[in-house]
Amino acid sequence: MSEKRTEIDQLGEFGLIEHLTKNVKLQHKSTLKGIGDDAAVLAINENEVQLVSTDTMIEGVHFNLMYTPLKHLGYKLVATNVSDICAMNGTAEQITVSIAVSNRFPIEALEELYDGIKAACSVYKVDLIGGDTTSSLSGLMLSVTVLGRAKKEDVTYRNGAKEHDLVVVSGDLGGAYMGLQVLEREKEVFNANPNIQPDLDGHDYIMERQLKPEARVDVIQFLKELDVVPTSMIDISDGLASELMHICSQGKVGCRVYDEKIPIDGKTSMTAIDFNLDPITCALNGGEDYELLFTVKQADFDKIKGNPHMTVIGHITDASEGLYYVDKNGSMVELQAQGWNHFDKD
Repeated sequence: MSEKRTEIDQLGEFGLIEHLTKNVKLQHKSTLKGIGDDAAVLAINENEVQLVSTDTMIEGVHFNLMYTPLKHLGYKLVATNVSDICAMNGTAEQITVSIAVSNRFPIEALEELYDGIKAACSVYKVDLIGGDTTSSLSGLMLSVTVLGRAKKEDVTYRNGAKEHDLVVVSGDLGGAYMGLQVLEREKEVFNANPNIQPDLDGHDYIMERQLKPEARVDVIQFLKELDVVPTSMIDISDGLASELMHICSQGKVGCRVYDEKIPIDGKTSMTAIDFNLDPITCALNGGEDYELLFTVKQADFDKIKGNPHMTVIGHITDASEGLYYVDKNGSMVELQAQGWNHFDKD
């Protein structure tokens, strides 16, 4: 090992992945897409492909058991992985679940976790087909591998956006982040005085967005019914700005997105204001919404306009025009990825 020491936070999560895998060479023709998208793509036959993705959740990093019910955690574990298959315009079919757990968890607690996993499997019609269980000395660790399927011509990668394409997002944004802020606030209140009950009244929607997000399998079905194949797609786990930068970087394009077009639920906006936060900043940088961000050809606009589940928020430009957010006054602000970074020291 080299004597040189480079801190991981200098690269960040995606910079680290790129650095470690830049010299990886694919050895099988059946591997159509390896590292670098929401899922790997493997050839099955002339018409279909297998989609494979994996994700890990660590106690104290991705979830706090002080306010995360184990059943909700199990459900979220499955839903967030199914979302990766949706982001490839595919259908999830099977999952494996691996857990590392300490002896502070009784069997009943793990039953709660698996009740959530099984509930999500039922909702998304995926089969739990295996996994691994081991001991842990540092809290609960969970890992899911999800397998999906798609027609070869329907698979949507991150790198397909072209100049003049429309930028579209499903649902609304910022709710999961504001749900987390409320939960963290009530945790601090409880730590200061355990006799004070948490004040969560009126926050049901944003609580659910954080604790029990849903994969947008319905949007994939809508797109099929509308006969629309996106030119690029990604799910929003790290914030809208960060995901837009991935699509533009991989497609070698720029973009313009507009303040007044970004969908934000009224409860999200009101809660953000209560926390002295800008709702748009929460939508751009919050993350964990697990909505779908995708681009479509302008010719498909008439097919998607008016659909209550999809909002056109901007358009793709030439790479030379940069990546910009246009505020209510028409001022252009350069997009920056300020969402979740696993290796940020702060």
